[in-house]
Amino acid sequence: MPDPSQFQDRMLSLGLARVSEAAAVASARFIGRGDEKAADQAAVDAMRRQLNMLDIDGTVVIGEGERDEAPMLYIGEPVGTGGGPEVDIALDPLEGTTLTAKDFPNALTVIALAPRHSMLNAPDVYMDKLAIGPGYPEGVVSLDMPPAERVRALAAARDCDPADITCCILERDRHADMIAEIRQTGAAIRLIMDGDVAGIIHCAEAELTGIDMYMGSGGAPEGVLAAAALKCMGGQMQGRLTFRNDDEIARARRAGIDDLDRVYGRDDLVRGDVILAATGVTDGSLLPGIKREPGWITTETLLMRSKTGSVRRMSYRTRDK
Repeated sequence: MPDPSQFQDRMLSLGLARVSEAAAVASARFIGRGDEKAADQAAVDAMRRQLNMLDIDGTVVIGEGERDEAPMLYIGEPVGTGGGPEVDIALDPLEGTTLTAKDFPNALTVIALAPRHSMLNAPDVYMDKLAIGPGYPEGVVSLDMPPAERVRALAAARDCDPADITCCILERDRHADMIAEIRQTGAAIRLIMDGDVAGIIHCAEAELTGIDMYMGSGGAPEGVLAAAALKCMGGQMQGRLTFRNDDEIARARRAGIDDLDRVYGRDDLVRGDVILAATGVTDGSLLPGIKREPGWITTETLLMRSKTGSVRRMSYRTRDK
């Protein structure tokens, strides 16, 4: 197990915010330009440069895929100066490449840092996810419930009508039956094009975002990032890996996963203390996007620490080079 005494999260948190901010500023030059790859590459390059300035012995455990010598930040890539504490890094240099390219809301840069061996080394497969915010009894909803039952259970816990519940779901064909079932309860659905890390974080601030519950399948690596955020902000999450073929099963086994049907709770996905930074790229319900004025650029970042439950909103203004 990680040695928590070696993880000075307070000292590392501001450096992590700078990593997230640098990626956001770099990708912002491609907002609305229609080039997803260029936006993503700019964020990756900036994030790598800043990470390698941190005094850590870091390893990317949630990254851009299992690609040896990849141009992206790949799983297993060493980062940092090599000194300092041994840490796991989970990142999405640009969550919402399509959102950025089309200037749609809710594109973010996201990165989390935790003691070595404390994050699930999630393979690049799908994960069925379910999340709610803080303040509810443990296990009030579960992946074993049908979608409509989840809505009714959450409404009962809130002492409200199912029609007062709003669910966030990725707009994908695979979710059509789920969406139809939920709508029969009278609940509202907010469909998002992309960015399920932001979708899950929305549950932790339901009074601001209007989102009570997230459900549906998306990338397993993004599930670990979302769990890191909820560990800081409060809330419940469950995830179960899903596999489309034998290659994906083999990928999971290479990552050390033997129980393919396991339901992971939030604290199974992120076992130790964690810090997370997320910076807005385009305007969204969670964070404002990059703002430019002549000669200056302004970002807003959420910086979270699970040890204290602190959530800071940090505005950063710098010269636009």
